[in-house]
Amino acid sequence: MLKAKRLAGAMALALGMAAAGQVQAANWVMLQGTEADGMGERAKLWGFLQPTYRSTDGTVLPAGPWEGQPMQPNMIPTDLSSDSQFQLLRARIGVRGVAMPIDSKVNYFLLAEFGDNGITAGKGGAGVISDASVTLNHIPGARVRLGLFKTPMSEEIFQGVGTMDYVNFTAFTDQQLNERHLPTDGLAPCNAAADDAYLRYCEEGNTFSDFGAARDTGAMVFDAFRRGDWEHTYAVMLGNGSGVNAGNTDDNLDTRAYWSSEWIFGGQGPRREGWKLYAWMHDGKRTVLDSVQLAAGNRVENEYDYERSGVGTTYRRGKYRFFAEYNQAEGMIFNGTDGGAVAGSVNNAGTAVSTLNLLPEDKANGYYLDFGYKITPKVELDVRYDVLNRGTETDVEERKFETVTLGAQYFFNRKSRLIVNYEMRDLEAPNLPANAVPNQIGEAIDDRLSVQVFMVF
Repeated sequence: MLKAKRLAGAMALALGMAAAGQVQAANWVMLQGTEADGMGERAKLWGFLQPTYRSTDGTVLPAGPWEGQPMQPNMIPTDLSSDSQFQLLRARIGVRGVAMPIDSKVNYFLLAEFGDNGITAGKGGAGVISDASVTLNHIPGARVRLGLFKTPMSEEIFQGVGTMDYVNFTAFTDQQLNERHLPTDGLAPCNAAADDAYLRYCEEGNTFSDFGAARDTGAMVFDAFRRGDWEHTYAVMLGNGSGVNAGNTDDNLDTRAYWSSEWIFGGQGPRREGWKLYAWMHDGKRTVLDSVQLAAGNRVENEYDYERSGVGTTYRRGKYRFFAEYNQAEGMIFNGTDGGAVAGSVNNAGTAVSTLNLLPEDKANGYYLDFGYKITPKVELDVRYDVLNRGTETDVEERKFETVTLGAQYFFNRKSRLIVNYEMRDLEAPNLPANAVPNQIGEAIDDRLSVQVFMVF
């Protein structure tokens, strides 16, 4: 009933705005599938590459059952086998266009991922379709997008990859918005007492069966409207809530809603200058195996809330750029690995396996402040401060991640640039003594250097 009321309210707001007129200016909701009638191409090939190098000191775990073994946050994803690595982080190629000459109001968007990241992890090096959608632009004020596409949410992850000013996401976005769909909650110990049915998941580290990547398969109603210098945008979506590579696995549907209002200063496209305020929400359910029951030989599934929401602002004008967000998570949240070890690692005693874990009924929150300044037309200096408070409802599980990222970008031209980041990372368990094992492990988290070249074609 709550979902229905939220959708009804959002639709009423949308229809009200529809009566006020429309705009065609670009923003993240409108950037694809909304070519002006008669202006789009039948098929436009495009894509981008992101060769990347990332490195840490590779400090090992200083305490706990996995003492002396690699520490997961100090390893480079996705294979977590090295603390320094060159990789092709993203390599995407796609085609977009309109259904001319039959109906120019029908747009399509198809994109495939060939890089080394969560979307392709475990797929044997094969490419994966990350986006495949059709947009119907027939109803004034209520465009309809169907298929697999990026979902409206936090600006940091919703924005186009081509305008990301940093190589890595903030801790909150990486852990709580870039969803990993785990098969079990991971709460039961992976030891010899567990039933074989559970140990099979343990041996793989309870690794994710699918990856969200800020995408979902579903239907979205959206549009944007111009009033003087202001542009107002809405989006309402129903989706499977099951990631890039899976269908609806539990018969539940996720609800998402997004609103933004932007004072436009000038320009167009991804780096349009303006001041934007926005808010978003995501309400769903997740069904996972009860690991305690599974370890006892019983296959029992539990359903939990999955709620995310946030507010933020962006400002871009001339040499200056400022972004800020506050986001929160409630219900099922991601909770790292046992002992900070690489998922799938056996402890020193040979009695247990570290896995990816969830806290099924907890909370997390986080925020960031991000400032950029162009000292020349080709060089921008950046600094970002971000905080993640994870597991705030459970004293022994609560962790605080703080990161200061120093960055520099060199723009070779409008389609390619170099990004260099140095992240100073801190981790603590605020409710435990300073000499407790989790705090000893937190002291061992390394700074991280990242270098990346971005090129779009």
